[in-house]
Amino acid sequence: MSLIALTIVLTAVAAGNTKSTKKSGFDWNPVMDAIIEVESEGNPKAVSGNSVGAMQITPILVKDCNQILKKQKSKKQYTMADRYSVSKSKEMFLIIQKYYNPENNIEKAIRMWNGGIKYSIRATNRYYKKVLAQMK
Repeated sequence: MSLIALTIVLTAVAAGNTKSTKKSGFDWNPVMDAIIEVESEGNPKAVSGNSVGAMQITPILVKDCNQILKKQKSKKQYTMADRYSVSKSKEMFLIIQKYYNPENNIEKAIRMWNGGIKYSIRATNRYYKKVLAQMK
């Protein structure tokens, strides 16, 4: 990521204004890439308890994504094996963000990824700082 792009992202985070100005949608790639590095150092085969893959996805997150897709009348459904696919993991991340974080708040996205939709700021502070540092 260029220094200018990083400055814009970090300024937006600090200001709380993380909405996209692009018509095509918000670019979550810098956040997802940083999460992947923090979670698994980029290893799509990483396993830690019931969290697996590059983004360390849990079975509950897969279930939540599938419920969201069902509500949206989509026929697409994810499997537990899909957690090992970086591209499918990123798709699940985007589904969660679009549903629970429609304002595209970067801080909320990072904290939710670590602490769930009812995350605690205190409990997710260390993780949040690690992901931000990885984005630099």
